Amino acid sequence: MARAEVRALNGWRPARVAAVRPEGDTARTLVLEVPDWPGHLAGQHLDVRLSAPDGYRAVRSYSLASAATGPGPARLEVGVQEVRDGEVSPFLVHEVRPGDVLEVTGPLGGWFVWRPSDPGPVQLVGGGSGVVPLVSVVRTHADAGSPVPLRLLLSARTPAAAMHLPELLHRGTAQPGFSFEAVWTRRAPEGDRRPPGRLDAALLARAVLPAEQGPTCYVCGPTAFVETVADLLLAAGHGAGRIRTERFGSGG
Repeated sequence: MARAEVRALNGWRPARVAAVRPEGDTARTLVLEVPDWPGHLAGQHLDVRLSAPDGYRAVRSYSLASAATGPGPARLEVGVQEVRDGEVSPFLVHEVRPGDVLEVTGPLGGWFVWRPSDPGPVQLVGGGSGVVPLVSVVRTHADAGSPVPLRLLLSARTPAAAMHLPELLHRGTAQPGFSFEAVWTRRAPEGDRRPPGRLDAALLARAVLPAEQGPTCYVCGPTAFVETVADLLLAAGHGAGRIRTERFGSGG
């Protein structure tokens, strides 16, 4: 926590909670109004700082689902997945209400980002709440009217646990150049053509853009998921230089 606070010295901004929205069965989207946001790129995140009356502070990082934006007043969407026995996420998921004011700093992260000017097709692979920064890429792709092919493969326990699922299903049929597919690891919806199961080499090879098209691949999720998917992409012929990963642990 000390390192995060040093990095953010003099950079904390008040963010008013404008709205809250359930996302799946254990997560939430917070809509934050930040009057002097410096702007962000698709794939970046911010830090949230909570302060207790006794002076104790806790800082956690959360991905931005909002499309990329320039500097100025902003309404930012932040995805929060509850971590059992966590310090911060249970409060943000269950206690925060519209009108509350949080402290935030950012944007943070410069590697796991996508710009509409980037060349070539894009493959996104998200595990659980790792879909949140990928939603930012999908929204930015739409706002920019980007012509590049964009594909998202989501792995989640069940449809009830999937964040942003209605939006992604809609965009998968309505957004030009974008396609969406979901893999359910524990329970699939009735009538789904594939039984529940984890991603494997055969499924990944069928669902993602082929290596010969040279897509840049963005993989986000729990550490074990990200490492497995990255290995599968390498085995399928995708170059290591075209695979960008973002991992998160169990701290909450």
